[in-house]
Amino acid sequence: MIELGKYAGTVLAAYGVSLALLAGLIWHTIVANARARRDLERQERNG
Repeated sequence: MIELGKYAGTVLAAYGVSLALLAGLIWHTIVANARARRDLERQERNG
């Protein structure tokens, strides 16, 4: 692993937060897309 010196904790925490935020954004996008598809299909069925 890369030697990060005295900043290792800060750098790894920043990576962790960044990955968590990216995962959250991806999850939110997938859920919003599924909801929009459901709503659109319902709207098309009901006219």
